[in-house]
Amino acid sequence: MQERKASTVRGLVMLVGTLAMFAAGGYLIYLGVKDVPSMHEPHPWPIVGGAVVVFFAVWSCLGFFLVFPNEAKVLTIVGRYFGTEKRAGWFWTVPIPLVLRTAVSQRIQNFDSETLKVNDAVGNPIEVAAVIVWRVVNTAQAVFDVEDYEDFVRIQTETAVRHMASEYPYDSYEAGEHSLRANADEVTDSLYRELQEHLRAAGVEVIRTQLRRLAYAPEIAADMLRRQQAEAVVAARNRIVDGAVGMVEHALDMLSE
Repeated sequence: MQERKASTVRGLVMLVGTLAMFAAGGYLIYLGVKDVPSMHEPHPWPIVGGAVVVFFAVWSCLGFFLVFPNEAKVLTIVGRYFGTEKRAGWFWTVPIPLVLRTAVSQRIQNFDSETLKVNDAVGNPIEVAAVIVWRVVNTAQAVFDVEDYEDFVRIQTETAVRHMASEYPYDSYEAGEHSLRANADEVTDSLYRELQEHLRAAGVEVIRTQLRRLAYAPEIAADMLRRQQAEAVVAARNRIVDGAVGMVEHALDMLSE
């Protein structure tokens, strides 16, 4: 569904026209009920014409609607997409009672996903949650191509977060291996690309993604903490050995000189 601009007129212009119709209709009715000397016998046509003009003036009032800043109104006529008005202000469109005006917010919105328990790439249970910054850019797709675009964003976000978490290990123990904890930028970029691909069908643009929570599940958190501490001790000892070897090599170089 491609978005297009609706055929609308500024409300102030149509207000002047509507008031003119009320004035013309009232004047015709006044002429009909007034005892005009030039009329030798009663003539109902001015009253009928005035009533018709007043009817169309009242009917015209049904076409007025407001569009607030950072909002759009999607117009449909008898089940068919008529267009979208994104300009803020007071507008007028075809005054048919069956014209539906659906408001769609175009403000930047945040979605904070629930904390999900997922198995990472090596099978460790972890808890992960993300914050998604998004907004609607195609109102026609948001209204007509999905059932509820806000619910669509929520479900697709949770699905993408689960998939992203299962693609990487929580920690990397090999050189060159990416992990959720050590490579946050690459992980969020991967989540951004996947979400944008899925949400494009709903006319939604993903502005930014960010992990809000990343931790081992409580049942293995203590064991993984001891493992991290042991790895830190090993890494520190290796660093000490490397430093000692470097000092010896430096001393040998000085002796050689």
